[in-house]
Amino acid sequence: MFKLSEIKELMKLMDQTSLHELEIENEGTRLLIRKPGKTESVYVTSAPQPAYAPVTGAPVHQQAPAAVQAPSAPAEKDEPESDANLHKIVSPMVGTFYAASSPGAAPFVTRGAKVGDKTVVCIIEAMKLMNQIEAEVNGEIVDILVENGQLVEYGQPLFLVKPH
Repeated sequence: MFKLSEIKELMKLMDQTSLHELEIENEGTRLLIRKPGKTESVYVTSAPQPAYAPVTGAPVHQQAPAAVQAPSAPAEKDEPESDANLHKIVSPMVGTFYAASSPGAAPFVTRGAKVGDKTVVCIIEAMKLMNQIEAEVNGEIVDILVENGQLVEYGQPLFLVKPH
């Protein structure tokens, strides 16, 4: 099984190379990472796979299981203000976006909420770990770009913040 820290490190290393895709198998678990701009996928399966998978710049045409298929790109929204003036809070990992600490609880933030750099704005669940995401900027939430329970990609914008 791959650890979250290992996956994050592999993603960082991929960003620093010209590779577009990386596929690794370890103890019967397969990890496939594709850079954004191609098919934007990161998924792990536990089905037995061949021990060797070539790593190339060309896409591998394989379908991920439906439960872990990468989400399609969100529909374009009318931005309330120019993107140039707004700070984007992005997902630091692939996972499931949660707006509140538990079902039925009030969301961490809503449109118009004032946030500080240490304000928790959401949780991203990755591999059964709940990761609190902080605003990292002082300002006001202008827009929430994803829905509660939605799968999010590494680097995907989650919130737009008007900095103060």
